[in-house]
Amino acid sequence: MKKTVILSVFILVSFLANAQCAMCRAQLESMDDNSLAESVNDGIVYLMAVPYILVAFVGFMIYRSFKNKNKSQLSEN
Repeated sequence: MKKTVILSVFILVSFLANAQCAMCRAQLESMDDNSLAESVNDGIVYLMAVPYILVAFVGFMIYRSFKNKNKSQLSEN
């Protein structure tokens, strides 16, 4: 339960993050259309999140592999 709450908080915080670099922010704020700035910000957040999700998935698969390997060794003894 505790892990689920922590994961939910991290996911919600990542959607609220402002990930624009200073140059992008200055250029986009000088424009009148704020929806373009929000779109660029969302794209940056998604590009940042994908590698972390992939690393977490690979880590989970390795963990599950080791867990299953240990479980099968214990049942053989």
